[in-house]
Amino acid sequence: MYKRYSIVDSVEANIVSFASVFEIGDSNRILPRANVLAVQREKELFFGNEGNFAQFSVFNEPIPFLPITEKVTMLKNDLNPVIHVRNINILGVSTSSVFHIGSTCFISSEARIKHIRQLLSE
Repeated sequence: MYKRYSIVDSVEANIVSFASVFEIGDSNRILPRANVLAVQREKELFFGNEGNFAQFSVFNEPIPFLPITEKVTMLKNDLNPVIHVRNINILGVSTSSVFHIGSTCFISSEARIKHIRQLLSE
């Protein structure tokens, strides 16, 4: 992996949450993951046996990774081995996201979210 210096003058990030990565500098592998089960109820009622990811197929199905079949040709000439960033303002980085200034060999992210709304019958 090509090494460079990452120089950042100023970063303001309000929120970095839920398996997210904020990285300044080089890294080899970044593997953020997030499994989220959100239940919204009109009436507060808890059964005590909730939160089992195995009962929802969205958390168990394999994610298809399609092979890259296109030939990629790249010519790169870095005259200055420095990444210089002046100012960055970030509102939020959330749910298996990556904010990265630098070089990385491999990034794989996964976020699986099941949102359930349980409303009272009229």
